[in-house]
Amino acid sequence: MQLYNTLSAEERAQLIEEAGQNRITLSFYQYANIEDPQQFRDDLFLAWSKLDALGRTYVAKEGINAQMSVPAENFEAFRETLEAYDFMKGIRLNVAVEQDDLSFLKLTVKVRKKIVADGLDDATFDVTNKGIHLGAQEFNDLLEDPDTIIVDFRNHYESEIGRFEGAITPDVDTFRESLPIINEQLQPFKENKKLLMYCTGGIRCEKASAYFKHQGFKNVYQLEGGIIEYTRQIKEQGLKSKFIGKNFVFDHRLGERITDDIIAHCHQCGKPCDTHVNCANEACHLLFIQCDECAETMHGCCSNECLDIIQLPLDEQKRLRKGQQKGNLIFKKGKSEALKFKKERNVFEEVVPVKVATVTEIRKKKHERKILVGKGEHYFTKASVAQFSIQNQSVKVGDEILIVGPSTGEERLTLTQFKVNGQDAFEANVNDKITFEIPFRIRLSDKLYVIQK
Repeated sequence: MQLYNTLSAEERAQLIEEAGQNRITLSFYQYANIEDPQQFRDDLFLAWSKLDALGRTYVAKEGINAQMSVPAENFEAFRETLEAYDFMKGIRLNVAVEQDDLSFLKLTVKVRKKIVADGLDDATFDVTNKGIHLGAQEFNDLLEDPDTIIVDFRNHYESEIGRFEGAITPDVDTFRESLPIINEQLQPFKENKKLLMYCTGGIRCEKASAYFKHQGFKNVYQLEGGIIEYTRQIKEQGLKSKFIGKNFVFDHRLGERITDDIIAHCHQCGKPCDTHVNCANEACHLLFIQCDECAETMHGCCSNECLDIIQLPLDEQKRLRKGQQKGNLIFKKGKSEALKFKKERNVFEEVVPVKVATVTEIRKKKHERKILVGKGEHYFTKASVAQFSIQNQSVKVGDEILIVGPSTGEERLTLTQFKVNGQDAFEANVNDKITFEIPFRIRLSDKLYVIQK
């Protein structure tokens, strides 16, 4: 019985690209009383492995919290694995605003003490005694009420790139830090103000709503399904988005754009930017905001020190980071002293209007998807001709293609003309052999991809 991953992330990514499947990125959570989290974990891992489901899931006695990537064709079968449990009947699956087939590259299901670390040790706290859930329209309406206090229960690196205007945004690294801070500051308003809270998918503010009811707050509300569900509803109902900027997500994308507003700044040069990256130095890996120009100048590094390190031989880099614990630095998200334009703010001072730029004013990185369409068919000793057999979908004149192989590396070009089965043609279909000129030599192990943007 296999209860662990056997493929590396690189191997998994290659299999996904070769399969040519569309995948759905989604998240869900449910607070419940789970008597045997370890057995629950093992059962889920086995069921999901059969469906090629990937992602990161935490289970505990208090429930389940998951972010997943599932083949579109297995979506309903995946839902059935959840609804086999009574406490997940009819569970809401938050589908990502932007899809990426490579959002997760392995399946991880871990047993933890809690699905959301809260730092609380109070046996009388009932996490299921939650606040009132609001849909997008109700949430927008309550935002207009002068007696409403809105609180963002995400971390500072999340709210820095996107938030509801007027929200209190705690300058914290973890959820557990925000609870006592907000509780202390809002004590004078617990009787007469409406406490309105939100987070990414609902799991943190659901626990927070129960916590503040436990603390004696009378009017506690939360955004149902978080920012992800809010975005779906405003699009479906044609509502104005009161959330501006990007929604931070915890997979390799690090963000989904909700509106064109850019409310953050590059941590190195200070110009408008909301692109999160991890420092290219593996011994650092700090998460920070970096614009395209600084990424090019700094080679993806957060500091000159890290830039010097990545230019060393790999063996020397491994020697320098051996035994170092980088976790503490990674989770000081954007607070490194190396970052000149890091942002600190006192969230309880009077809220001032947010200065914004838009993506139309700032160059965006291209979002693209590569689809495997063929493999090398013939080995030519001279660098001038490539021949591929088409296996998955058609290729047309004008398509941008990528040729990838262990010796070839990655070569990108646009098809201006080619032959199909020896004849000039404008389109090659499945089972055709396509031949075209190239300025290099392909190998039999090379693969042909079409780039979609």
